[in-house]
Amino acid sequence: MLLYLSSNTRPDISFAVSQCARFDHCPRLCHEIAVKQIARYLKGSRTQGPILKPDSNLSLAMYADAHFAGLWTAEDHDDPICIRSRTGCVITLGGVPITWTSKLQTEIATSTMHAEYIALSMSLRELLPISRLLNEICERTNIKRDDDTKICQVFEDNEAAMKLAKSQLPKITPQSKHFAVKYH
Repeated sequence: MLLYLSSNTRPDISFAVSQCARFDHCPRLCHEIAVKQIARYLKGSRTQGPILKPDSNLSLAMYADAHFAGLWTAEDHDDPICIRSRTGCVITLGGVPITWTSKLQTEIATSTMHAEYIALSMSLRELLPISRLLNEICERTNIKRDDDTKICQVFEDNEAAMKLAKSQLPKITPQSKHFAVKYH
């Protein structure tokens, strides 16, 4: 039930629920305590919620970020799950979030730039179908959009990942050639 809430109506509990869900095959007392704490938080904040004030334009924006080797210092160093980076993404339409994700990356990143670049690629895979769908809906319903609103804004906080994303294939560095084919 918590997974349903976190993915559909309560994005504020997404991270906590996903951390608890990682241990559903072998839960411990600390996970039970965490789930009860999430339930108490939901009960205490049931009358509160996000205030959504959409813009009048239909512009898409995407915010992508990564946490490099997020749990390496907190959990078992030999567990490969602990050294995976986490990708976070929020896609907004008119300033209102329409989709958000937070998931572990499928491969182990070797640097912060690598983790951010994977996050950017994973997030763009979410954004492109939404952009095509929005364009098709506007075209079929005769909704007029400015040229500025047809361009999707992408926000990423890592300079090296943005530089690599904007580069042409021959300009790929020796440090990035092993993942450029999959993510570029």
